[in-house]
Amino acid sequence: MLGRCRTTSGRPLDGTWTCPADLDVHGGPDEPGGIDVPDGIDAILQQWRRERPDLDLSGMGTLARVAQLSAALRPAVEQVLARHGLNQGEFDVLAALRRAGPPYTLIPSQLSDALMMSRAGMTGRLDRLEAAGLVVRSLDPADRRSFRVALSSKGRRVVDAAVTEHAANVARLVSALTPDERQALDRALRALLRDVG
Repeated sequence: MLGRCRTTSGRPLDGTWTCPADLDVHGGPDEPGGIDVPDGIDAILQQWRRERPDLDLSGMGTLARVAQLSAALRPAVEQVLARHGLNQGEFDVLAALRRAGPPYTLIPSQLSDALMMSRAGMTGRLDRLEAAGLVVRSLDPADRRSFRVALSSKGRRVVDAAVTEHAANVARLVSALTPDERQALDRALRALLRDVG
């Protein structure tokens, strides 16, 4: 649950992003009289409101926090994957093959579409994964001009171990939110992605 603070003197918050000395920090978001603890982005927005009161800044804080959160979470995710010898892109390929179900095989265009990346970029990832013995490429019997990509036995062991630790890590990273808060955030982000995607 995010902490909240409120003034004991009745004065409003200034441009800082930590609670001033005369603010008491309180626990729940439903506490009467409480306000969300401001952060550095709030300070930036307050400066812009002072300098450019004519601008609509209603979306700037939201997008800034999404970007900041993504940057903050990336190292925590990558650290877990690195313990399994993978980077994020390689994990994404193995995970797509694993999610496909037996026989854990896709053609490169299906992988590219699933991961929203170029065919050239996919080729580089597949080269590295094949060299590591995690995937096997073979000619497509239905179309000899194409080939299929399959998880190797080693690749399945690696991705199963990685996704188990990854899921536990992600659950820990979002544990500050209640289930209701996560569902509300999912709905909001889903709507935003539909609109801008």
